[in-house]
Amino acid sequence: MDIDVLVAGAGPIGLTTAIELRRRGVDLRIVDPLAKPLPYAKAVGIQPRTLEVFENMGVLGQILDASAILRGQIMYTNGTEVGRIDLTLPEDVPYTFMGLPQYETENILTARLSELGTAIQRGIALTGFEQTDDGVTCVLSDGTEVQARYLVGCDGAHSVVRKGLGLTFEGAAFAESYMLGDVEVDWSVPCGYAIRASHVDNVGAVDDLLVCIPLPGHKRYRMSMLVPDELMPDPASADAVAHGFSSDKAPQLHHIQAVLDRLSPEPTTASSLRWSSVFRISHRIVDAYSRGKVFIAGDAAHIHPPTGAQGMNTGIQDAHNLAWKLALAVDRIATPELLDTYDAERRPVGEEVVGMTVRNAREGIGAGEPSLDTAMRRQAQLLIDYPASPLNTGRVATSHAVQPGERAPDARGLQRDGVQFSFRLFELFTGVNHTLLLCTDGSSTSISRLEECAAAARRSTHGRVDVYVIAAAVADSTLPVICDGHSEFCAAYGVEQHSAFIIRPDGYLGFRGTPAETNAYWSKVFNRRQESRTSSESPE
Repeated sequence: MDIDVLVAGAGPIGLTTAIELRRRGVDLRIVDPLAKPLPYAKAVGIQPRTLEVFENMGVLGQILDASAILRGQIMYTNGTEVGRIDLTLPEDVPYTFMGLPQYETENILTARLSELGTAIQRGIALTGFEQTDDGVTCVLSDGTEVQARYLVGCDGAHSVVRKGLGLTFEGAAFAESYMLGDVEVDWSVPCGYAIRASHVDNVGAVDDLLVCIPLPGHKRYRMSMLVPDELMPDPASADAVAHGFSSDKAPQLHHIQAVLDRLSPEPTTASSLRWSSVFRISHRIVDAYSRGKVFIAGDAAHIHPPTGAQGMNTGIQDAHNLAWKLALAVDRIATPELLDTYDAERRPVGEEVVGMTVRNAREGIGAGEPSLDTAMRRQAQLLIDYPASPLNTGRVATSHAVQPGERAPDARGLQRDGVQFSFRLFELFTGVNHTLLLCTDGSSTSISRLEECAAAARRSTHGRVDVYVIAAAVADSTLPVICDGHSEFCAAYGVEQHSAFIIRPDGYLGFRGTPAETNAYWSKVFNRRQESRTSSESPE
């Protein structure tokens, strides 16, 4: 093999895949047909759950520095304010909603990938592939072939990889076409609030629409609105795409100003047009996220309305789920079934997101939710769950405590020797390894048993585990001891006597039970009949 993995596509999903693989030492190439990235403010909303992923990846500081906070949304109908939503989350959630143009997200991720020793190979497209039991032969647009053990298609809504796998992409297109514009305005709308203004006709149907999402800068917004007839693509032309951006009729400032004159909550003037486009929306999802040694993620697997900023965030979490499993397979220490859990876990999520965004596009964000808190957590992607995952070990559906398959919650107020300030649980997670948390009463007998459990875990995982003891006070152990003096961890995880928890590299709980039962989870992930590849086989 020339390489372990070829990543096709260098948008946010391809970059996340590549970063997560490189953090684990995987030898890869990432190619993209574009000679340079597009300066488009397409996907702009970054969800709280994705910020947790970015913290894990080591780019959170740069993302927060470049972003604008999204504080809420104000709704207008026929010029009258009809509602206001504040984007607030409970204190147990570390981050809130942020806005950042997609190209800035890509710049930050590209820099992170470069730090890991890998550059995007631009102007090169994947044009075809064939796979065997041993690997994938990838054909590139420069006429070369690459032998890879695995192929990951992050190549968008018109994915070559999806088509090459022969996957279905069922769904439909919305009848409406829209236009986008990245502009500044001089109104007095509160900073950080999005605007949704619509006009309703005599029978209650929406016949005009304006949606404005804050961007970094002074009164800068990504605006979305219905397309005037003069900008509609000719249905017979190649530019009349079913999903995505057209290229021949870009809206001008006067087109956007005309909509503002009709729908803006107050008189305002648009200026500083940075980018604009016409686009159409579809909702589609594939029948499988992988076949053999080939995988797809992001828009290659699912497309849907941009309502609630779910698309890019869902794709990033596709990549975050896949990469740690793929890295273990590359190192030959994964069970044969581990890679199958990518489809088992993520395709139901894609189906739910497609359904939710279509419903929200037609009925409004939060439609059908039992409470505002639930609606906010779902939009923040904090409720994504893998209830039927084959990896779940110790899940009790009737329990109110966090269960395997659910996002592992954070906890504050932790302490350890040598650190004078309290810290958060998430600061212990490297995102590369699993994390084993062992709870103790501090007795010497308990500590001795936990040290034996830790040694067994390291053998079972080929060393891919970080182990911590959680105690109410300082305890004498060869393992690092984390003091939960304020019981925030105990409350967040529903700790019982002699509890043990395994946190997966992607931040989901994989196991809860007792230390003696942890092997049941390790045997689902790690193949102990195979040794990891030797150092001579590892990428430099």
